[in-house]
Amino acid sequence: MENSRELDKRLTAVRPSPRQLAHQRLEFYGFAHFTVNTFTGREWGDGTEDPAIFNPTEFDAAQWVSALRSAGMRGLILTCKHHDGFCLWPSRYTRHSVAASPFRGGRGDIVREVSDACREGGIKFGVYLSPWDRNCSCYGAGREYDDYFVAQLTELLTGYGDIFAVWFDGACGEGPNGKRQVYDWERYYETVRRYQPGACISVCGPDIRWCGNEAGSTRESEWSVVPRRMRDTEKIAAKSQQSDNEEFRQREISASDMDLGSREILKNERDLIWYPAEVNTSLRPGWFYHPEEDDKVKSAETLFDTYLRSVGGNATLLLNVPPTPEGLFHQNDAERLRELGDRIRRAFAVDLAQDAAVSGDSLHRTITFSRETEVKYVVLQEDITKSQRIERFHISDDAGRALYSGTTVGYKKIVRLENPVRTTSLQIHIDNSRLEPVLSFIGVY
Repeated sequence: MENSRELDKRLTAVRPSPRQLAHQRLEFYGFAHFTVNTFTGREWGDGTEDPAIFNPTEFDAAQWVSALRSAGMRGLILTCKHHDGFCLWPSRYTRHSVAASPFRGGRGDIVREVSDACREGGIKFGVYLSPWDRNCSCYGAGREYDDYFVAQLTELLTGYGDIFAVWFDGACGEGPNGKRQVYDWERYYETVRRYQPGACISVCGPDIRWCGNEAGSTRESEWSVVPRRMRDTEKIAAKSQQSDNEEFRQREISASDMDLGSREILKNERDLIWYPAEVNTSLRPGWFYHPEEDDKVKSAETLFDTYLRSVGGNATLLLNVPPTPEGLFHQNDAERLRELGDRIRRAFAVDLAQDAAVSGDSLHRTITFSRETEVKYVVLQEDITKSQRIERFHISDDAGRALYSGTTVGYKKIVRLENPVRTTSLQIHIDNSRLEPVLSFIGVY
């Protein structure tokens, strides 16, 4: 029977790939849901929309990038094709695209302009391509449809420069012929690896795991080392989302899904993978723009809280900002992004640990300030190239009073003290760890 140290060695042998490590370091990036739905007011199109309705007359990708950068985002994933099958680039394989629209006189390419703007603005570019195409007549035909999907995927992977993420969801309903497609996921993955080896394949993919909800709900303990079988969770067609409903969008993580990687959960699992979580949520109630939601943009405080719990909870944050029919981010959305960015920058502007004395060992660290200092946040980071090890820790002040008790750290843990404390020192105590803990960063703010 495996003893505790043998288990620790097995768990800590699971580590991120270079592409996963680079992705986690982005921390915070945007989603832009934009298609014919933006003009029909729907969340999910059915593929019968007339391309003539798509005409964002003031489209400005640079405005999008500027707004995302103001919030501190480092990348943007564009819905190049949603379930309606309408392509934001002039695909050679369908007439249901911008080439059949009035946009730029039928010579426009939204994907080109957005990818160029990202590159010029210094952020990464990623693509979303829905495997469910409600416009394609061969959807549900097996190999014929897979050929079609891979051809479009190849266009995106080879025509728009470096791509940091390919985002697949598992939506799987009927096509125009009433049939469902059994997706050839392994073929899709091989295509991404061939043309964009540095890109992470997200959600229905082997690199980045969906956190399990769209409401911004997070786990107290987020583990990146999980059972390999979790890779298939979002690919089960019978469990996939087959219609849009607000209940699905607003649901939170269920109690049964809270523990994915504790020692107790993993002790009998023989096949483990590094599969970090991504928290995806929208700035508004819907994923696409609706004018009636202009006064329902999430507050800066709500967004900041989501940022702390996701980026500061060993996950990345994917925040959707839906462009208007004019092709711009609404002024309310752009202003909220600026407010969020200001809130983040103010909170973490000055690292008090930079001028403090640090002493101790891997299990106990003391940060001593030159004078009594007010502390609101503590940031801890593990060196995840050596896996995720810390299972429990606590923080105390100069009088030995407990200020905070937590579980996992992983890539980053942001501790927000419920009540800011004035103290001359902080003690970081690692109470439980899989082998010796390896902290790479301690910040105090």
